[in-house]
Amino acid sequence: MARLFFDTSALVKLYVREPGTDRVLGLAAAADAELLLLALTRVELRAAIRRRERMGDIVSEDADRAIGQFEADWQRQFLIQAATDGVLSSAVALVDRHGLRALDALQLGACLTLFQAGGADPPLFVCSDQQLNQAAAAEGLRFLDPAATD
Repeated sequence: MARLFFDTSALVKLYVREPGTDRVLGLAAAADAELLLLALTRVELRAAIRRRERMGDIVSEDADRAIGQFEADWQRQFLIQAATDGVLSSAVALVDRHGLRALDALQLGACLTLFQAGGADPPLFVCSDQQLNQAAAAEGLRFLDPAATD
């Protein structure tokens, strides 16, 4: 089974058309995909869509539709990683090691917590933020930028 941990920069591509959307749709549609999210992503995704709405990138109806679809998917399509003490401790260390922003450190910390928990298939970190991908690689994680051209 493919375990895919989506950072918000990649997850938003499921709900708002932008570079990388087709690739993310393909990843999410794979029959063997297990889609993992940090619980705080629920807030971060909504904020990202509303910011795009305020900037005029998307109209209000499309923003509402995207948020509504995400809320419908939240419980049935994704496995949610809580922001546990372990995730928070990992995020604190990531800020010091890589100079990450708080929410980026939490996203990567959650994925690292799942990675360190072991299992047959470590998660693939799916993210379109270059600094965050560099930090993921430095921490030993495999990553995929869906917006990158091959």
